[in-house]
Amino acid sequence: MTRSALLGSQFPSGNLWKILPLALLLCTTFVLPALAQEKDKLWRTLSVTGRGVETTPATLAQVSLGVEIQGKTAQEIQQEAARRSSAVVAFLKSQNVEKLQTTGIQLNPVYSYTNNVQRITGYAATNTVSFRIPTEKAGTLLDDAVKAGATQINGISFVANDQAIASAQKQALKEATQDAQQQADAVFSALGFKPKEVVSVQVNNASPPPPPMFLRAEAAKVADASTPVVGGEQQVEASVTLQISY
Repeated sequence: MTRSALLGSQFPSGNLWKILPLALLLCTTFVLPALAQEKDKLWRTLSVTGRGVETTPATLAQVSLGVEIQGKTAQEIQQEAARRSSAVVAFLKSQNVEKLQTTGIQLNPVYSYTNNVQRITGYAATNTVSFRIPTEKAGTLLDDAVKAGATQINGISFVANDQAIASAQKQALKEATQDAQQQADAVFSALGFKPKEVVSVQVNNASPPPPPMFLRAEAAKVADASTPVVGGEQQVEASVTLQISY
């Protein structure tokens, strides 16, 4: 018997058009529910964002101070500014301050205006440095830095040490995660749904905002009195987003 005869006996050509639609219908019957289930599994999720805030003592003072000199010639005042700045830096090093660095060196002309005519009357040089010191030592150190030659206290902010910040970050993240989970539990309970699993976790933020407290003073105003410095506390914030299927 030939191959064509065998095929013809199993699938009569006259009934082929009836068999194919039936096969397609059965295939569709099984595939569509499966796709619907996958779609439900993909889209039936709840997203919640929790927030955590941890407070830690600000035990360090971040200080910026400098030397500003004015004079007739650029060379003269630049040399004087360098001399006084070197004395201030040497003093700060002797006090074992942390993260001492130069943050600015400037030399600018000083102008006067007479009858709408501008002319240079001299020059001003400024050298600034920044450093960290334990907050309880900052007041006395500022006074002594002025005595050493500093003429400006440009700014001071208060921060926690690195170890305390790292510990606060971990605690804030833990609080944010628990807050998100509690929110999700409340929503599921109200709607009568049962949570299944956490399908994604996103850490949005876990950093301490640096809220600076700025001071600005001339040397003559702080040299005769002890400068009070109070550090306070620093907050570390974190937020975590959970996506939970149900």
